[in-house]
Amino acid sequence: MITYDANLQLALDLVGVFAFALSGGLVAVKKRLDLFGVLVLSGAAALGGGVMRDLLIGHFPPVGISDWRLVCSALVAGLVTFVYHPAVARISRVVRVLDAAGLAVFAIGGSLKALGAGMGPLASVIIGGVTAVGGGIVRDVLAGQVPEVLRREMYALPALLGATLIVLAHRFDHDTPPVLWGCVALVFALRMVAVVLDVHAPKPLRTGEVS
Repeated sequence: MITYDANLQLALDLVGVFAFALSGGLVAVKKRLDLFGVLVLSGAAALGGGVMRDLLIGHFPPVGISDWRLVCSALVAGLVTFVYHPAVARISRVVRVLDAAGLAVFAIGGSLKALGAGMGPLASVIIGGVTAVGGGIVRDVLAGQVPEVLRREMYALPALLGATLIVLAHRFDHDTPPVLWGCVALVFALRMVAVVLDVHAPKPLRTGEVS
C-alpha cells in the first residue's frame, strides 16, 4: 500500500476544496443567491463528494463535516466569490485548472480510501468517481439545473479512468507513489484537453423532436 505524506495530502485536498468551492460560489452568484446561498453552494461543491465517499465506505463522521480545515477552506472560497465575484469570474480559466487538479486528486484519493476501507475493485472505482463529481452534482441540483457533469466537456470519464487505473495498480501490487501521481497527472491532462478542445462524451443523434 502507498504511504502518504499527510501534509502534502492535506495541501492537495485544500486546493481541491478551494477550487470546487469557487465554482460553486460562481454558480450561486449567477443564480442571484444571497450570502447564505453562496456559502451553501460553495460548501456543497467542495465537500459533497467527500461526504458521499465517507458515507459509502462507512467512515463516520465524514471529513467534510468534521475536518475544520476543509470546512474553512470552502467557506473562505465562498466569501471570496461573494465579495470579489467579478474578479473570480475573470480568472475562470485559472479556476478550471484548479478544478481539474481537484478532480484528479479526489478521484485517485477517493479510490485509495475505498480500497483502504476494504471495498472491492468495482466499488472502489465507483467511489473514486463519486468523490470527484459528487460535489458538483449536489451543487447543480441545489441550483435547480441539470448537473454540468451530464452535459459539459468530459468530466466524469477521466475521473473514472484514473480510478480504474489506480485500482488495477493496487490489484497487481504496483500502487507506488510514481504510479499514484502518474494517474493524477493523467486525469488532470485529460480533463484539460477536454476543456481546451471542447471535447464531449458522445450524445444521441437528433432524429426528430420527442413529443
